[in-house]
Parts: sequence; structure tokens; C-alpha cells
Amino acid sequence: MKLRWLVPIAFLLPLRSFASNPPVGARVATVTINPNEVTPLHLRPEFESIIRMPEEITSVILGSPGSFKAEHNEGEPEYVYIKPITKQPAQSNLLIATKSGQHVTLELISDGVASSATQPVDFLIEYRASRSFLISSDERLLVAARPADKRAESGGGGVRVAYAIASALEVEFEQQILINAPNWTKWEGKQIETSIGDIRQWINQTVVSYSIYNGSDLAVEIVPPQIQIAGRKVEKKKKKEGKGIISDQLEIRDYKLSTTRLEPGARADGVVVFDRPSFKQSTEKLFLQIAQADEVDRPILVRLPFTPPISAGRQ
Repeated sequence: MKLRWLVPIAFLLPLRSFASNPPVGARVATVTINPNEVTPLHLRPEFESIIRMPEEITSVILGSPGSFKAEHNEGEPEYVYIKPITKQPAQSNLLIATKSGQHVTLELISDGVASSATQPVDFLIEYRASRSFLISSDERLLVAARPADKRAESGGGGVRVAYAIASALEVEFEQQILINAPNWTKWEGKQIETSIGDIRQWINQTVVSYSIYNGSDLAVEIVPPQIQIAGRKVEKKKKKEGKGIISDQLEIRDYKLSTTRLEPGARADGVVVFDRPSFKQSTEKLFLQIAQADEVDRPILVRLPFTPPISAGRQ
């Protein structure tokens, strides 16, 4: 009699154990790069997640190497593989930078092996480059010269080809690249030389194109551009020279930089979009701030006109 009851119990026990571990939900997401936002990445022990960037990755910084493992190699320059290495719940952060100067911040969240966790695991997070919302008034220039921009669409009685619409930032960037011989400005004590291209205005925003050239014998790394407005504070009582200087950084809406590392004789091209104030004091001046990574406290300040010489509409 006892033997007859042992048989069904032996079958029921593994079934109950299996039912208590439901399949893990999986999530695949596409995210637009925004350096001001933090992307949560939900992980689980025994699972590996993938992060894909739109261009080559130059650095990966992991906050807690004791709880998570992040892998990146030159053979797959656009990918980072991340997974928890502890079965206990853990949290940390991950910073990823690309060769054009873009960067993303992720919050790593692992619920551990707790069976009560219902949050889906992020198997793949694919980042795409941020696109400027500024559209050139030159009738939304069609990038017809690039085969990669063509999309075949079926419909009706045949196939038609659609052309991708280029943003104003992309158009300005391409035009700056096509300048074969920019008018370079040398700076005393600096490895790099600079050249300013078009300066355009969309309502109260300004777009500046520029190029950087490494005329030295050593490689140099540059940081993303900044816009500075600076001037001398008006005082009733005269003070010594160098006193009363005021300086503010303006908000940058978007930018694009072809590379941050310049080998000897190499060139980088960039575009920056920023919010220009509607007015300023007579003593204040507007500057494009370009700095080398090894001396950010001694940037190059390129004087910009407060009123851009080229005006364009926006759509």
C-alpha cells in the first residue's frame, strides 16, 4: 500500500518545482542617445545582455566590477556584453563613450535569483544616434547621392524609391567635410589649429560648423565643444586689471564631431547647435570653446559674431 502512494508523489515533486520557476520574460529595445538621460538595464544571473551603439566604442566604465562583468573588444567595436556575476540583487552604473564624443549612461539592475522577480530581462538595448529637430529651409535637402539612404517601397503597380531626409545638422556637417582647404588659425602653445565654417541662425538658435587640424608630431584628443559668453563686469569703482570677469556656458542642443582623436596631420570636422540669448551686454562676447583632453583648463576660444551672418528658416 505504501509503495503505491510513493509512485505518484515521486512524479509530482519535480512538477511542482518546475512550475515555481516560470520562463524569464525578454525585452529588446531601441533607444535614442541622450546624454542627459539614464537608461535602466534589467539583468538576471545566468543571462547575458547586449548593448549596441551606432558607432565605434572608445571606452567602457563599469561602476561595480565585483557585481557585474562588461566585455568589449576591437573585433566587435559597436558592442558591449554585460551580465551579473553575483546571484544576489545588485545595482551599479555603466558609462559608454563613442569615437564621435557621444556618451550614454546606464543603470544596471539585477534582481538576483529571486523567483518572485517579474521584471523582463533586457536582452538587447540598441542605441541610435540623436537627430537634430532642425530642418533646413532649403526644402529638406534629399540625400539622393547615397545609395544607403534609398528605401524600396512596394505599393500599387510597382516599386518606388524613397529618399531619406537629412536634418539641418547633417547637411551642415556634410558641407563642412567637403571644404578641401579651410583657412586654418594657429594658436600659440597649441598642437591644434582651427577653422570656422558657416554660422547660421534658426530663430534664437545658432548653428556653427568648424574644423580642427593636428599640425604637431604627436596624437591629440579633443573634447566635445562648448559655447561661452564672457565679458567684463561693469563696476562703479575701478578695479585692478583681470578683476570683474564674468563667464557663462550656453546650453548646447545638439552637436556632431567626426572624431575625438587626431593623429599627426589628421583633421576633425564638427557642427554645434546652441541656444543663443536674445540680447547681451556691450562688454560680453561669444566664443566657441575647443579644448584638448590633456588641458581642458586652457581651452581655445574662437570669437563668434553674436548675430549670425546667415539666416535660415526652420521646419
